[in-house]
Amino acid sequence: MHKAMMFVPAVLLGAGVLLINGIREQSIVPPLAPMVTLPDTYENIVGTPLVVSEDEQRVAGMSDYVMRVFGPDSMYKFSVYVGYYDHQVQGKTIHSPKNCLPGAGWEIMENEKVPLSAAGMTGQATRVILGNQGTRALVYYWYQGRDRIEASEYKVKWDLLRDAALYGRTEEALVRIVVPMVPDPANPKSLIEMKDEAAKLAQSVAEKLAADVQTVMPKLRGV
Repeated sequence: MHKAMMFVPAVLLGAGVLLINGIREQSIVPPLAPMVTLPDTYENIVGTPLVVSEDEQRVAGMSDYVMRVFGPDSMYKFSVYVGYYDHQVQGKTIHSPKNCLPGAGWEIMENEKVPLSAAGMTGQATRVILGNQGTRALVYYWYQGRDRIEASEYKVKWDLLRDAALYGRTEEALVRIVVPMVPDPANPKSLIEMKDEAAKLAQSVAEKLAADVQTVMPKLRGV
């Protein structure tokens, strides 16, 4: 039953998009600037861009994106991904990370909502701990667009339907931060200490990143 519930958000989002197709024509709304123009430095670390393959882009359906790792390739401190959708219709929607994160041996160990405020907006992000044979990674993700930050897939679906019906607007971004929790033999720490440090780093990056993302997002009531 628990595993089945994981797919409920995706089903609801998919159903919502089907309804959108029957509500009104959706406007294609580009960002105010390309995602690649977002700052490439956070926490005094310069990010290195990563390329998402055309096949992966086709599956994900985003119209624009930026993805960077911050720190050495083999031991990076964190990564950032922002995928932008200029409109959402059947076959081109944001995929719920809850369904995409598990895989290749990774399992969701913890899942909770945390507060996130930026650019005058107050919302939440989802914080997930992934585990794979003793290895851990902390993930922050949220949906951002049309003047709001949201973590709940249910709330996102409702907002999507409402804005589609009222404004013919469904543009949105999926924002994700990944912090590997890699043990340091020279400085051993408990799992709790590692998680606290990863969460502190992710929260700091999230607050700055959300504010920066907002500068390139179209406003709901006029671009």
